[in-house]
Amino acid sequence: MAGEGVQDATSAARQKRRRRVEGGRQHRHVVRVTPEEEGQLLALALRYRVSVPKLLIDSALAGGAANAAANASVRDELLTELFKAYRVLAGIANNVNQIARATNATGEAQAEMSATLAAVRRTAERIDGLIDQLAEALR
Repeated sequence: MAGEGVQDATSAARQKRRRRVEGGRQHRHVVRVTPEEEGQLLALALRYRVSVPKLLIDSALAGGAANAAANASVRDELLTELFKAYRVLAGIANNVNQIARATNATGEAQAEMSATLAAVRRTAERIDGLIDQLAEALR
């Protein structure tokens, strides 16, 4: 059906909504497009998995759809790296719990403690760096 493609584009576009801003968005712009332009906009929005309004805003502010897509790609990669670092940190937290349990049971510091704490520091620094990069990509 003809409407099915539009629904697919709309539902895919809803996956990445713009964040709410305090006080709301005060200005609204209405743009009229031809059916051909609408098709192109929907295709691009579906391709980049954003809504048409977000595509238009990001494209205009980033200097074009390609730049907007590149910025979105960088953000997605950084988020993926953050999730990986989070999983590493969760594994390290498990090691810290095991070391603490053994230390409490024996009353002696475990040999792995300094290596594990160094891993915690490295991972925390990695996360800090990724957050800084993500903040820069969002500007």
